Amino acid sequence: MELRNRRDKRTSMVLLTRKIEFAASHVYNNPNLSAEENRRIFGKCNNPHGHGHNYTLEVTVEGEPDPVTGMVLDLKELKEILDREVMQRMDHRHLNYEVAELAGQIPTCENVARVIWQLLEPKVTQGRLHRVRLYESADLFADCYRNGASAAGKS
Repeated sequence: MELRNRRDKRTSMVLLTRKIEFAASHVYNNPNLSAEENRRIFGKCNNPHGHGHNYTLEVTVEGEPDPVTGMVLDLKELKEILDREVMQRMDHRHLNYEVAELAGQIPTCENVARVIWQLLEPKVTQGRLHRVRLYESADLFADCYRNGASAAGKS
């Protein structure tokens, strides 16, 4: 009986995704490398004045829909969390100089996605953060999962 109840809970799990867009600039530069090495490794991304992107962020929360509301979480609350933790912190900002959580890191798509995960995970209290997907452009994105878990649901 216990096994059946666990299986039923797994099959009722829902993944809910909210998408937002923000604009930000950055520069790739490793202070431990020479200017020549930085230019060779990072190319035009090493422009000292930086360059910008229109990022698209998808945040997926997993959970069981509440029997009363039918929702995994309050979408208004998720929107407020994204506004407070991502938009206010990163929109129209230079990621290298204006986002404290990225200090000392090269703000690659991968690192920005990881930082966003770290900002959001403790704030999502209904359901559980499942995935952060950050698009730097239409053909480049980074996925961040809990402890490296894959989309197959390993955790």
